[in-house]
Amino acid sequence: MQRLFISVIIISLLSFCSVTPAKNDWVSLFNGTSLDGWKVGTNANTFSVENGTIVVNGNVAHLFYDGPVQQHSFKNFEFKADVLTMSGSNSGIYFHTQYQESGWPQKGYEAQVNNSHTDWRRTGSLYAIEDVKEVYVKDGEWFTEHIIVNGQSITIKINDKTVVEYTEPENVQRPEGMKGRLLSAGTFALQGHDPKSKVLYKNIMVKPLP
Repeated sequence: MQRLFISVIIISLLSFCSVTPAKNDWVSLFNGTSLDGWKVGTNANTFSVENGTIVVNGNVAHLFYDGPVQQHSFKNFEFKADVLTMSGSNSGIYFHTQYQESGWPQKGYEAQVNNSHTDWRRTGSLYAIEDVKEVYVKDGEWFTEHIIVNGQSITIKINDKTVVEYTEPENVQRPEGMKGRLLSAGTFALQGHDPKSKVLYKNIMVKPLP
């Protein structure tokens, strides 16, 4: 009985350490009640959980997925989140990134979330790489942002409409300040941009691809 009990504990710990979704399955990264599995450094109070959503409102900060799904490292994947922006708000979804205590993430790409902020790059932009000027969704209304990374290709969809299709060139060279804006592997992060911006996220899901 004691051996059986120890075995159950070991299996449970291994399951907690790494969760690999079944092929073609979507898996949730947010439990709807807490920020368990997520990590933030400075200005942590920018993020809170209310009514099943992650509320982003405060000073510059980034909330990184740090949970057990694939040991928070993704290369090829589909990612979806339902998003609601308030008027004048700015945020973003980083991918292929890694945890930083403070500052703007230096590694990975950002899919923009912004329908009416003074920054002209609108929701769906692959920020500063392939930008979108058109506004496809409204503040105060839920929409779905869908990011697909497969090999060297990045696709961003807003409510099932493709707004960006980008292929990263081989041996691409980025300018200073953007050296890490490359495909590799990494986690996801939600951006807190400024105290005047308020953005809500829910139904945060990922489907790893081969």
